[in-house]
Amino acid sequence: MLIIGIAGGTGCGKTTVVNQIINELPQGEVGIISQDSYYNDLSHLSYKERVNINFDHPQAIDFDLLGKHLTKLRQGKAIEQPVYSFTEHNRTKDTLLTHPRKVMIVEGILIMTNPAIRDMFDIKIYVHADSDERLIRRLKRDINERGRDLEEVLNRYQTTLKPMHDQFIEPTKEYADIIIPNNKYNTVAVDIVRTIINDKLG
Repeated sequence: MLIIGIAGGTGCGKTTVVNQIINELPQGEVGIISQDSYYNDLSHLSYKERVNINFDHPQAIDFDLLGKHLTKLRQGKAIEQPVYSFTEHNRTKDTLLTHPRKVMIVEGILIMTNPAIRDMFDIKIYVHADSDERLIRRLKRDINERGRDLEEVLNRYQTTLKPMHDQFIEPTKEYADIIIPNNKYNTVAVDIVRTIINDKLG
């Protein structure tokens, strides 16, 4: 099994890159694990308290559980991946049965901030995008898909997202094997990733 970590700031286009890689590989050979599924279980807090949590800090992620799950997948065992609700700011009672695949992609803004998790990745990819571009994408997504209002998103961006990005996420670029500038469809980068995957799996 090959584990690929794909990181980058919020709204940088990680999902696009993930989909490009999936499209380049045989169907059924790729599994996805989202960092968002591994936000800490906050059931002990009220909704009001959960809203004020800094979800862009590495401490918001249950890296222990993620590490255990990646280890189990490497051993050929299926896992129950948590399911997260952005409207409730908490895990749901549901889980997603995830089977091991030849290639497991782990994607999320903070996945390369944790040394133990980082060491589990065979290939580390950082998706880079201009900060203005990322803000615009984040605004659209949070308002259209997550029921946030404009003022809330802008306030969160200025007080939390940007400082956390500069402190924790941007520095992880140095650990990347490949940095993909995601301002357009990056055929060359995706071709390189596909070649490395085929080579390692070969």
